[in-house]
Amino acid sequence: MTSDLSQARWFKSSRSSMGKDCVEVAFLDEGHVGVRDSKNPTGPALVFTPSEWDTFTSGVRDREFNRR
Repeated sequence: MTSDLSQARWFKSSRSSMGKDCVEVAFLDEGHVGVRDSKNPTGPALVFTPSEWDTFTSGVRDREFNRR
């Protein structure tokens, strides 16, 4: 999947500190979601479909990714 990220409006979590070591997210056209490393804003970004993003965020909310 290829997405034009040139006009994306990237943001960090409100829980993020003012440091540069964060993940940034952008809501894109057609419900897609971009994710990138704030330390490398011109580097690659992951782009998720709406279904993929919903599955991921549900897993985070349900603590599926917690270390045991």
